[in-house]
Amino acid sequence: MTEAILVVGATGLIGNLLVRKLVTEGCDNGLHLLVRRPLEGDYGAATVHVAPAEKWPEVIASVKAQRVVSCLGSTMKKAGSKEAFAAIDRDLVGAVGRAAKAAGARQFITVSSTMANAEASGFYLKVKGQAEQLLRAEKFDRLDIIRPGLLRGERSGDARFGESLAIIASPVMDKLLHGSLRRYRSIDGEEVASAITMLLAEDKPGATIYENDAIWERAASAR
Repeated sequence: MTEAILVVGATGLIGNLLVRKLVTEGCDNGLHLLVRRPLEGDYGAATVHVAPAEKWPEVIASVKAQRVVSCLGSTMKKAGSKEAFAAIDRDLVGAVGRAAKAAGARQFITVSSTMANAEASGFYLKVKGQAEQLLRAEKFDRLDIIRPGLLRGERSGDARFGESLAIIASPVMDKLLHGSLRRYRSIDGEEVASAITMLLAEDKPGATIYENDAIWERAASAR
């Protein structure tokens, strides 16, 4: 990959795994990371941009990446309120999308959630769906919407009690989910990150949603 790639949200589960894969696979030349706080560790030749969220459009404009990946996402507990959660998972994602389009990005990849729907009755899924709507409105040449099921993997920061219980129960629950219900199965964060690396190498235009089966298929082709 010789084009500039920008990853926004490199400190979360998927973002961190994705960046590690890109660095390990020698795809760090032209790789840019946009974060709010300094990163620890070795990120190879990647350029790390540290700036408050309100300055991100300026950074994105200066990088002019052709491919942008948003791994942004919070929790209600960490955000502290519905308004703060929506400000990150919808408004900030939308702002990154607008800035990326204005800067000439051809491809935008976003990590959303299974069942995301702007008309959903549940607040979480509604916000995720609204974020997807904002990105669709930018009319990127290529928009990849990743909708994984329950994510497994080591996370930094606050533990999510309910989610931890679900992960513990997932080996049993996954066996009960067949057919169209496979989208709700748990999925390893490593597989999602691997799928994204494959999508970064694709150029077919259009907007596409990837749920568990499609994610597993792309991840398998990366092995």
